[in-house]
Amino acid sequence: QVQLVESGGGSVQPGESLRLSCVASGETEYRDCMGWFRQAPGKEREVVARMGWDGSTHYTDSVKGRFTISKDNAKNILYLQMNSLSPEDTGMYYCAADRATPTYDGDLIKLECPLPYNYWGQGTQVTVSS
Repeated sequence: QVQLVESGGGSVQPGESLRLSCVASGETEYRDCMGWFRQAPGKEREVVARMGWDGSTHYTDSVKGRFTISKDNAKNILYLQMNSLSPEDTGMYYCAADRATPTYDGDLIKLECPLPYNYWGQGTQVTVSS
């Protein structure tokens, strides 16, 4: 099992920045795959950014060039740097994690991080308004 605790949310004006943090604890193998998700009121939860077990990163189109996901492996902390925030970024942001999944490609074994992730934090609120 893995426990996740987010922090760093708050209220900011458009154009400002925030950095979210997610502290992970528990079994190491269950946090090989980690990512950030968000949910606005009345909308479904969506993927914001993900990091694979090998450090590969993926971003939803709306945040490319503005958000950066990174991880401090020594401290077991996942970060989401959010720049040039807009009201459309408002929502509850969640950290999630899961173990890598082995898949087969011929005689090769490949580790992947497919959705959905199974372990979630409590969320941290981000509000962007004038």
